[in-house]
Amino acid sequence: MRPQSEEDLAGALAEATAPLRVRGGGTRDVGRPVVGDLLETGGLTGIELHEPGALTLVVRAGTPLSEVEAALDAHGQRLAFEPMDHRVLLGTGGAPTIGGVVAANVSGPRRIAVGACRDFLLGVRFVDGSGTIVKNGGRVMKNVTGYDLVKLMAGSWGCLGVLTEVSLKVLARPATEATLVATGKDAAAGVAALSAALTSPFDVTGAAHLAVEEGRSETRVRIEGMPGSVAYRIDALRAGPCAGWDVVRDDESAVLWTEVRDVAPLAARSGAVWRISVKPSDGPVLTAALAAQGIGEAALYDWGGGLVWLLVAEDGDAGAAAIRAQVAALGGHATLVRAAPATRAALPVFQPQSNGVAALDRAIRAKFDPRGILNPGLMD
Repeated sequence: MRPQSEEDLAGALAEATAPLRVRGGGTRDVGRPVVGDLLETGGLTGIELHEPGALTLVVRAGTPLSEVEAALDAHGQRLAFEPMDHRVLLGTGGAPTIGGVVAANVSGPRRIAVGACRDFLLGVRFVDGSGTIVKNGGRVMKNVTGYDLVKLMAGSWGCLGVLTEVSLKVLARPATEATLVATGKDAAAGVAALSAALTSPFDVTGAAHLAVEEGRSETRVRIEGMPGSVAYRIDALRAGPCAGWDVVRDDESAVLWTEVRDVAPLAARSGAVWRISVKPSDGPVLTAALAAQGIGEAALYDWGGGLVWLLVAEDGDAGAAAIRAQVAALGGHATLVRAAPATRAALPVFQPQSNGVAALDRAIRAKFDPRGILNPGLMD
């Protein structure tokens, strides 16, 4: 099923009598396997409005992300939240779509400075599980009525409705960038250095620590902006929390952050990969506690330590209980992003919810998808 218009999609959902697997570009196979008829959004393509002066973009949900980025780049602009390309880590095919980015709230290293995908979302159009077309929010920054519902759709994974159009705020691409790099720090020292850089007045837009090989590590801090400003801030950081660090500039710097964004250092290594969110200072605490139990083969700390990509041995559900227990004790949450099919089918992909949150979640789903036909079981 590949609707070519919003009206076709609404009709298909209204007439559906069986569960549906909603898919954009097919690159983010993250949730549990869903049994049902395939519903693709790839027929809903095209940029409907781009006003560079107003920093706004309106685009149909099935539009490839590459097409969106090319159109913005032609005007010196970008999606500032730096969406990840899951194909690198998951080994999937297809092409990421802008609707998939929004549905999964995909946000990269720059989130610490500018916010997540949902923070740039101005408006949405979608079709709910009963086939009703819903419009919420606006097309420009000054017209964002119903903002909470707009944010609700970001990260809903197609379980509340099928996106047909999204309106986004975009930002100008900076003139230059540079990355400060240090090697040899352990996780605690690396994250401490990142925290010092992030709490400085020098507008850091990337802060990551990579501990992906035995006995080797790399700590990275990114600065972006006008050349004079970048040079001043780099010098100031090297005189303070990043004393003695090396400097990598422009294209070489961009390559470093594409690696972090796509979790590339873990991509070629076998094993399951968890995406764990905790307080930045708790990132090294978590991995140290798990290492004491023999869990964890490599880790990439993004967002100053608050986002931990953890590689573990592919051994079914062994270790999963320990990971979830440690994460829960720290007030965080863990998502199983990559695993063998049997492991993915056996384990909850997302952090188990408290009874109150689970009840609220069920009530919201029942409101938007009363028949339970949209990606049933995906987020359970």
